[in-house]
Amino acid sequence: MKIGIRKPSIKKTIKARTTGKVKRKVKSTINPLYGNKGIGVIHPKRAVENKIYHKTSFSLLDFFKRFKK
Repeated sequence: MKIGIRKPSIKKTIKARTTGKVKRKVKSTINPLYGNKGIGVIHPKRAVENKIYHKTSFSLLDFFKRFKK
């Protein structure tokens, strides 16, 4: 399990920012569970691992956002 600073992925960052509203809307109409919180019941082990990962690691952008506020 990663603890500390996450290594940023430029490719994934660009992909996340360019995925449009229309694409998300289409996915949510096809799959009713898309984008909903609390779906960890389906994969409880993965949900726990993701929660621990996001609590114990941080990116440089998160670090700078804390000081910006």
